[in-house]
Amino acid sequence: MQSQDVAPRPTAIDVTTAEAALVEHYPRLARLAYLTLPATLGRNRRVLTAHSLVQRALPHGRTPTPPAVIPAQSKGREGDPGYALVRTRVIRTALDAARPLTFRAWPRRAQLPALLPQVRGLRLFPRSGGGDEAALDQALSTLSAPARAAYVLRGLERLPDEVLREVLAAAGVTNPDGALREAAAVPAQELLLGSREFDPCTLHARPTDLMRRRQHTRAALAAAAAALVCGALLVLPGGGWGPDGAAAPAYAQNPSARAALDPGKLTRVAPTAWRTSPRTDFSVWPARGDRAGDTALLRRALAVWARPGESVQVSATPGTPSGGPAGPPQLLYAGEVDAARVVLLYDGLRIVRYAEPVSGTEGAALDFARVDGAGRAEAAAVVLGRADGNVRYLTAPWIGRAGERDLLKPTAGVMDLHRTADGTVSPLASPATRPGSCTSWNVLQLTDRSGGTRLMTDLGELTPAHLTVGRPAAPREAAGAAALRTWAPFACSLASQRGQGVRTVNAWQYARQPLPGGSGEGAWVCTRAETWRGGGAGALAQFRAPSSAYGAVTAKGQDSPACGPKDPHVLAGVLWKSDAGAWYLLAAADRGAVSMRATGAVTGEVEGHTLALPAKPDAKPELTATLGDGKTLDHLR
Repeated sequence: MQSQDVAPRPTAIDVTTAEAALVEHYPRLARLAYLTLPATLGRNRRVLTAHSLVQRALPHGRTPTPPAVIPAQSKGREGDPGYALVRTRVIRTALDAARPLTFRAWPRRAQLPALLPQVRGLRLFPRSGGGDEAALDQALSTLSAPARAAYVLRGLERLPDEVLREVLAAAGVTNPDGALREAAAVPAQELLLGSREFDPCTLHARPTDLMRRRQHTRAALAAAAAALVCGALLVLPGGGWGPDGAAAPAYAQNPSARAALDPGKLTRVAPTAWRTSPRTDFSVWPARGDRAGDTALLRRALAVWARPGESVQVSATPGTPSGGPAGPPQLLYAGEVDAARVVLLYDGLRIVRYAEPVSGTEGAALDFARVDGAGRAEAAAVVLGRADGNVRYLTAPWIGRAGERDLLKPTAGVMDLHRTADGTVSPLASPATRPGSCTSWNVLQLTDRSGGTRLMTDLGELTPAHLTVGRPAAPREAAGAAALRTWAPFACSLASQRGQGVRTVNAWQYARQPLPGGSGEGAWVCTRAETWRGGGAGALAQFRAPSSAYGAVTAKGQDSPACGPKDPHVLAGVLWKSDAGAWYLLAAADRGAVSMRATGAVTGEVEGHTLALPAKPDAKPELTATLGDGKTLDHLR
């Protein structure tokens, strides 16, 4: 097989072949179109235009595939000439749609609003991501349309530059080299390009102007009266209900809603309340930050919370409602963080973070995180902001010291982090924003004023996840030397829990197993994540051989009670190759098991809670264990 890219001879592609490729890869093609289109179209029109361009990408009759676009050795999607043809047509029309309209030439079809699809009465836009996605979208908006197409094709399609030049040329770009050079100015963010922020097939829906839709001829007089009333409200003392920064206009109000949006009615807790309160959670956090008295900023934050405008980037952890406050919330923080003004609010159920640029309100973001039932550990810190791969926290008033440590290096020391008088911690590297290989996993180490120490890790959400070790019924803090050694080989598996609304993650070493042939002793660990919403917890059974620095995931249970407080049992197996080249089925259950059995491709039964049987490398046996009370324990799945 040749290693260089060689273009195949052009072949005739009929409309049936192109249609099959379009249907199979429709979400990817729509994402390509959406990212290539300019952000100035607005998210609703950008979504509809992207779908329109993809749906119009079918050729008329038989059309030759553009030459030198598909590497000869490629397989799958890149080896499909129908896909290559449709992709080229999508990019070409997206570039046309990005051209400004002028009076010197007739507009091209792609420059006009899409005839189909059409959605009336709703505004559609992709699910919001975080600050990194917003920064990437802003960076892409500064590029020319050809450079934007080059960046997207390079990041999503992973095309080499020589192939990418030919694709751009086939799409009508007159200077592909210039487009590639301009695209290289934006750092590569392949992981972010595939995020939900840029997925025009997974959408949120919001109504258009409901009042206008409900107007009709017989109610014209009543509608005019309502408009006069709204106009009067806008000039009332106190600001009325007009637009506030990035907030959408409001057309109605009631006394309770007005109270919830009044900065003067925000709950502010005394700085020493946590010392005497029987509760130790977010309800006793004092109001902090150098902008805690900025009434205009607080009013904008409350208004955007109640009615986020179309330009606001809204995100919420799974299971978290994103509606407005039911009453006056509690102010936790208001201040400038890096290049943003940030407000943190708490309503007893959720932490809400509002952020806007230091200058203006364009690019405002609103983040929701569910925190009901938080205890002393879970209420120890909240994310203030992320920038340049780092995360900055605001810590609870009962925290006395903060530090940073690498979970992969249990014997390394802790690097102290500067903590200001208001509880703000200097930035630390965030594993949640670092794609690629896992060479380190930095966590936040917090020490209470009473001396207790705990570890928290950033999983891309407002609240960090609390790390523990030990048996599910009695987990303990993951801060001691033995606990750190338990977590170190399995820290990289935390990446699978990003963005899942995780509250705590426990690592439980439930078995150690002597390996055949005197190869040492293997360790079995179950890492279980509990979420704030209660359901959706994930359990990973992992095995680590003495010759490996990292653990390997052998089984995964989603929405499973295994190795948790309600079901403190787990069983998993793995095919393992010894130093002598022999293959074995290794399996282990927790110490509650008295015997184990393998059936199917490998058969055998042993007393105890570990098993090792000769096996073939492609064997797929079934495993069961018998507990001390006679119950059967199935393999984690």
